[in-house]
Amino acid sequence: MSRFTGTGVAMVTPFLADGSVDFNALEKTIEHLINGKVEYIVVMGTTAESATLTKEEKQKIFEFTAQKTNKRIPLVAGIGSNNTAEVVEAVTHFDLDGYEAILSVVPYYNKPTQEGIYQHYRAIADASKLPIILYNVPGRTGVTMSAATTLRLADHKNIIATKEASGNFDIFNEIAANKPLGFNLISGDDPVTLPMIALGAIGVISVIGNALPFQTSEIVRNCLKGDFKAAQPQHSSLLEFTRLCFVEGNPAGVKAGMKELSICDDHVRLPLVKVSDETRAKIVIEIKKLS
Repeated sequence: MSRFTGTGVAMVTPFLADGSVDFNALEKTIEHLINGKVEYIVVMGTTAESATLTKEEKQKIFEFTAQKTNKRIPLVAGIGSNNTAEVVEAVTHFDLDGYEAILSVVPYYNKPTQEGIYQHYRAIADASKLPIILYNVPGRTGVTMSAATTLRLADHKNIIATKEASGNFDIFNEIAANKPLGFNLISGDDPVTLPMIALGAIGVISVIGNALPFQTSEIVRNCLKGDFKAAQPQHSSLLEFTRLCFVEGNPAGVKAGMKELSICDDHVRLPLVKVSDETRAKIVIEIKKLS
């Protein structure tokens, strides 16, 4: 089994009211995830609002998380950009002691061709000492990495998996059917984790797991055991909370849920804003049902 089988959580970055990183709440979040029995934590993914964090803040968070987890749980570092040279520089110069892999998003905004995406990832994988997990999320990047490109990259010895958040089952099916041994498919979208595992995915990198790690992990564990009869009602029970977490943007929604659970506050950095009072009230109702 891959060490990234099961539930990974794309961890939020808690902030104080003045916009600075709330390291006390970050430690509380880390313990919440470990106690919630997730299999690994992704640090500095999109859910962490990494686009609005400085290099210095990212390094502090990487180091703080590694120190506080103290090898109790595997860690994945999120390092991505639309500037290939910048990513290569980051993967070679960040202190990633305690991390086991790098999650890197498809280049955004400049909309590269499939060949450009391939060459981007090849340059990163060649430069990195840690194995690479691809991340296909066209809703954020503006471009879709095709299944053919993913499978082409899967042959690189330092690329071990793809986090698929395209929502495209044609892509999921093609990867699952044709991927080489040792390359893994991971769900990048909470609502489709159950059917993706049925197709052959090894788990999820979750957003809602920030608030509900135990519930999310239980669904994944049941799916991986093949007990979809148990997993299906669990999955259905989380659908409304999941929808609410994204209706006004991520991570504003899940942070509202975490605030209700007294894990961290719901501050986000501009251009993101907190969810509306109406959405917050609905999130609170769902959290009370589920926690």
